[in-house]
Amino acid sequence: MHGLVAEMDFAEIRRARLGGGEPIVVFEDLLATFPDARINVDPKHDAAVPVLIRVVRDAGAAERICIGSFSDSRVAQIREAPGPAICTSLGPWEIAALRAGAWGARPFLDRLRRRPGRCVQIPPRGRGGLPLVEPRLIAAAHELGLPVHAWTVNGAAEMTRLLDLGVDGLFTDVPRVLRTVLTGRGEWFPGPGATAAG
Repeated sequence: MHGLVAEMDFAEIRRARLGGGEPIVVFEDLLATFPDARINVDPKHDAAVPVLIRVVRDAGAAERICIGSFSDSRVAQIREAPGPAICTSLGPWEIAALRAGAWGARPFLDRLRRRPGRCVQIPPRGRGGLPLVEPRLIAAAHELGLPVHAWTVNGAAEMTRLLDLGVDGLFTDVPRVLRTVLTGRGEWFPGPGATAAG
């Protein structure tokens, strides 16, 4: 199957298999099947935002969803939607402001105090290899009460390095590796029925 998802109906999409085996599910089904799971979502297109907000609200899942985006306008649209507040990570402009504030431009931190982002989700390095997840930025985020989540981290050594720096969470494609790292640190505390697949 080839083509743009936006140009297909769900009957076609449902025939696709992830990794050759698992079917694609609709977001409503994911929320219903895992009612206690906390889920992070990145809407990749402007048209996805209103649908995503509606689905989250209809499912009563606003308290367990966090939405992040590379688009400041998408983040703003989510924050301005009526109804229960949905968690958002900082948008690109806010991340730049956080980094500037971390390196001495304190007025940027003062501006961020008045914004409703609830976490910082960033890669360890930005364009050109610029370190983003580093001690000053983590300290500035924590000063604002914002946890720092680093993505996408798949190597055990890099996981360990970032955890030692003080990040609060890691996105990974290999949860078993992360579980091994956290277990070795005495920091693996699974809830009832928790698993690390991958």
